[in-house]
Amino acid sequence: MTTPELTATVPATGYGRRQLLARLCHGTQLVSPFARLRTLLRNDLRILAYHRVLESAEPDGFDFDVDLISASAERFRAQMAFLRRHFHPMRFDEVLARIDSGRALPPRAVLVSFDDGYDDNHRVAFPILQDLGMSAMFFVSTGHVETGLPFAYDWLVHMICGTGASVFSAPELGMRASLPPEMEGRRAVARQVLARLKSLDDAAQAALVERLETEWNLPRANGHADCRAMSWDQLREMHRAGMEVGSHGVTHRMLAKLSPRDLEQELRGSKQALDRELGASTCVLAYPVGGSDAFNDRVARAAREAGYRMACSYISGTNPSVHESRYALQRLPVEREMDNAWFESMVSLPEVFSFRSHQRVY
Repeated sequence: MTTPELTATVPATGYGRRQLLARLCHGTQLVSPFARLRTLLRNDLRILAYHRVLESAEPDGFDFDVDLISASAERFRAQMAFLRRHFHPMRFDEVLARIDSGRALPPRAVLVSFDDGYDDNHRVAFPILQDLGMSAMFFVSTGHVETGLPFAYDWLVHMICGTGASVFSAPELGMRASLPPEMEGRRAVARQVLARLKSLDDAAQAALVERLETEWNLPRANGHADCRAMSWDQLREMHRAGMEVGSHGVTHRMLAKLSPRDLEQELRGSKQALDRELGASTCVLAYPVGGSDAFNDRVARAAREAGYRMACSYISGTNPSVHESRYALQRLPVEREMDNAWFESMVSLPEVFSFRSHQRVY
């Protein structure tokens, strides 16, 4: 059976409907009264989810996944300042203390979280948080902290964007696509590949990435300056300065696809490494990838048995009952397309302005 040729589609430029609506509502000052009404009717916990904060959201010569750039440094600073002015920023340990004591959360409670543990979290985001007196939770994959190597998904995008090959062929995915010379066209192919790759089982995902490393002579072991994990020294510095550090597994694998033995190793191995290196008990986990196919009741039960007291998904939404959903907490993804009006509208009225999970799960 032949593999059908797929044509990569490049997303049209311009603003999406949510951004246009946010600009309109923000400009006419419609968001604030509706946000105040929402606060009276609903007291839920917002958890913002970031990945990378770089000096620019459109860095020159960047051939990794631009969809993981959540904000530029300038925009991130504006976002954190907005939270300080209009919301009640908290830490995860404060939320857990409220749960333990049976106290309600304050109105407009918000947590800030980062997934994966890229070194720009330390270089760019951490100083901004310090300047503004803010804290954030950094979910890290301890195996990548040890090696400094890029995640497999990151490296796959890098290979597609940088290979000299003109065709991507993956019978495992039922996919064959031309690789155009321009970067945006290759990124469009990479988005399709990532979406299909995550439907495979764990072993098949790893085998496909390793095959391409060999065929294209782009070994991940070489690493890359644009995609490095934070070091233990950097994490210890941040932890001493009031940042929280949580688990994102050992090797950033989709936990629901693992055997019981591998699942336990990902959960317990990560917690043990964090506890040892930071000198504190690690209580919070973020499921890698975080969509409905990345965790389930079995994973949540294993997380609880491994000693975690709370766990975050990457499913978009807020949390009206933190106690009941503490092992499936929803978050609000922050994306680089968000200007200040969209971000402020999204945090104020997430039901209207946040991304939907089926579009934004990494």
